[in-house]
Amino acid sequence: MRYFLSLSYDGSAFCGWQIQADAPSVQACLESTLSRLLNRPVAVTGAGRTDTGVHASAYVAHFDLEAPLPFQEADFLYKLNAMLPREVAVHSVSPVPDDLHARFSATRRDYTYFIHRQKDPFVRHYSWLCSYPELDFEAMNQACQYLLGTHDFSCFEKTGTDNKTSICTVVDAYWAPYLPSHVQVMGALDTASASPYWYFRISANRFLRNMVRATVGSLIEVGRGKQEPQWIARLIASGTRSDAGESVPGHALFLNKVSY
Repeated sequence: MRYFLSLSYDGSAFCGWQIQADAPSVQACLESTLSRLLNRPVAVTGAGRTDTGVHASAYVAHFDLEAPLPFQEADFLYKLNAMLPREVAVHSVSPVPDDLHARFSATRRDYTYFIHRQKDPFVRHYSWLCSYPELDFEAMNQACQYLLGTHDFSCFEKTGTDNKTSICTVVDAYWAPYLPSHVQVMGALDTASASPYWYFRISANRFLRNMVRATVGSLIEVGRGKQEPQWIARLIASGTRSDAGESVPGHALFLNKVSY
């Protein structure tokens, strides 16, 4: 029987989702904990890789068992979460058809990247302090339009990867302001003028390694006035990774939705 898990994790203490020989990963942590709970070896397959330090608020994984779970769902979740480290939380478990695959059956993935424009100790672990004097978010959103559609995104892909194809279909990409909960509740900062808190949302059928972080870094170049919005179109058409902007830090990136 195949089971889907929905979970979230703080990636700060992990080398990413995928098992690594010499570093802690979310996959290894989950497999080890499930194996101890169920008293048998359990292999877990995830919806995709996340890089070192990257978080997930709505990740999906699957595992297979020869027989039904020996616990009711509520008991299973209670026991599993009690055994998992505080950085990982499993929200649900559900039986699915054997041919439903956490990675290959996914049709869309949504990522969110957070930045703040002035120093704030309460968001520093999950948002990037982007303190350039000026950022033109209107130009950055214009540039986002060139990301939409089906393209070869190798200009934003980490070099040396072994993907069979670099073609992805991006269905949504934009920047928007927001207010963190501590500002909303306590009014800690004066945000009457332009918001110092922004996020970038991008949705696609699949993503390449480092793609979101390289895309954000390139859009920041547009926002700083170093490049015009149409530069993104030229990058996608004929650029290489060395032509694009620098990758932004991973600690501000979240995988926030996987659709099937």
